Amino acid sequence: MLHLSKASSGFSVDDLLKAQTFYSGILGLEVKSNSMGFLELYTNGNNAVILYPKTNHVPATFTILNFPVADIEMAVDTLAANGVEFEHYAEHDTDRKGISQNGFGPKIAWFKDPAGNILSLLEATP
Repeated sequence: MLHLSKASSGFSVDDLLKAQTFYSGILGLEVKSNSMGFLELYTNGNNAVILYPKTNHVPATFTILNFPVADIEMAVDTLAANGVEFEHYAEHDTDRKGISQNGFGPKIAWFKDPAGNILSLLEATP
């Protein structure tokens, strides 16, 4: 039964207005308020990702949302021009832009939302 379900996910933020500004204005995602007052993020062909406020929010210490992109260099440059700061992790051998090319998988670059949650860009392979 569940194998037929189109699952969705959600995560907490500490400020819905800041989250809406970031996800809509900076990342360019479609963001809507739902009937419960939560935010819904929409990406190409997927169910909404739910963002809900939590007064005692603690940012995730792991990547909560991955965005596959065709050209990671271009995506990083575009987001950096919009004010996104990319993380630099010595253990992942990130370059000056924050892109890891460690050879264990696709190129990846991590960044945080205003609530401190970790997001990533993954270079999709053809």
